[in-house]
Amino acid sequence: MVAIGNNRIRHAKLIELRAAGASLVTLLHPAAIVSRYAAIGQGTVVFAGTVVNAEASIGLGAILNTGCSIDHDCVLGDAVHISPGARLAGGVYVGDLSWIGIGACVRQLVRIGERVMVGAGSAVVSDIPNDVTVAGVPAKRMR
Repeated sequence: MVAIGNNRIRHAKLIELRAAGASLVTLLHPAAIVSRYAAIGQGTVVFAGTVVNAEASIGLGAILNTGCSIDHDCVLGDAVHISPGARLAGGVYVGDLSWIGIGACVRQLVRIGERVMVGAGSAVVSDIPNDVTVAGVPAKRMR
């Protein structure tokens, strides 16, 4: 288990371990609710109170923190971090190495690029390109 909060470092260490033949452990807290129709990637941690619904797909080494919600048909890339209390509506796509801040909400069918940071409490209502930081209600690109 790689317990490093920085998405880039955690991802690099997981890739190194996998290349060396290590078995990557996936941890599901007993108080998490994960649909049997969801796919959870190796090295992912699912904290207490998290809900992962049907047909969601979670990549390698994600962190689904306390009480977050990943609705049906969401796709999360590798080394994504969904912070406590964040909510992703159905069909949301989150690219590799992205971070969704505490209490943020993402509208259905929104695409969030790679290496994106979404600020705490933000409401993401439209697609976000790679390599940006957004915050606010509605979420807007930060300079």
